[in-house]
Amino acid sequence: MPEKANRHYISSAVIVVRPEAEERVVRDLMAMERVEVHAIQGGKIVVVIEGASSGELGASLAAISAIDGVVAANMVFEHSENVEAMSDDRRIDAA
Repeated sequence: MPEKANRHYISSAVIVVRPEAEERVVRDLMAMERVEVHAIQGGKIVVVIEGASSGELGASLAAISAIDGVVAANMVFEHSENVEAMSDDRRIDAA
């Protein structure tokens, strides 16, 4: 049976936080590897999580859920691509 190609996984998630914890939670998120904060508004934080497997994304989301002040952490979208199809800047080649 042929070997599976290397895959790169990416997901987005919405994190709901207590208002008084928002700044601290954002700092904690920004310190996490493979997690990028993209939007902050009204106690909701949109993040992108990247990893080598779906399980790795889930582990990151579980770690986010455990941050003090986080009320909910919900994955919104998950996608994977063959690593070979990605360019050097980790974006999918459109051409």
